Amino acid sequence: MEPTPRLLPVVEPADPAGVVLVLHGGASRGVRRPVSTGQLSVVRMVPTARTVARVGRGRLAVYRLLNAWRGWDDAHTPVADCDWAIARLRETYADQPVGLVGHSLGGRAALLSGDNPAVRSVVALNPWVYPTDDADLSGRRVLFVHGQQDRIASPARSELVARQLARRTQVGFIWIPDGKHAMLRHGQSFDRYAAEFTAAVLLGDDAPPVSAPVGRVLDGEEWVTV
Repeated sequence: MEPTPRLLPVVEPADPAGVVLVLHGGASRGVRRPVSTGQLSVVRMVPTARTVARVGRGRLAVYRLLNAWRGWDDAHTPVADCDWAIARLRETYADQPVGLVGHSLGGRAALLSGDNPAVRSVVALNPWVYPTDDADLSGRRVLFVHGQQDRIASPARSELVARQLARRTQVGFIWIPDGKHAMLRHGQSFDRYAAEFTAAVLLGDDAPPVSAPVGRVLDGEEWVTV
């Protein structure tokens, strides 16, 4: 039987003001395999999702997406899974704005799915991107957070894609100088910046205070190093 994507609820308030979808990464490593709940790239996003829920203070519904397959290939990409998940969430939360938070290939999927009319904010954490990746994200707020010691997802390519997207929308970029791809070192910073930015965009004046780097991005500063 073909694997299918799954939505895992993290927090489901009765009357949320926004909905957040958290996307994992994970390469296929040659053989095409279904996603499992125990793979490290999936487990790593658990604290990210919990941080978004905590910062949202009961005003954000938060879900994790489990893709059908690991990696990214021509037959099926995480973008299709993300589009599926947004459609399912809209069935329950028809009027609430959506925020996407993705790591690695999940960051790429968030950027390429961000043109969905329901999406208002996109956060890409150490995104694994191609220089040709582009999407019309006009009207959204976008944040990249990338570790400069990432040896898996190129920081230079991430910066290039950010500059391309910035031609049509507001994009901020936070550099973490000694951050690495797995977001284990400075993991709380990666998670906090993603959560604060998402809450600020989706909740507006009802959002809690943010840290200095996120505040600088929200004020219009495009390139911030912490």
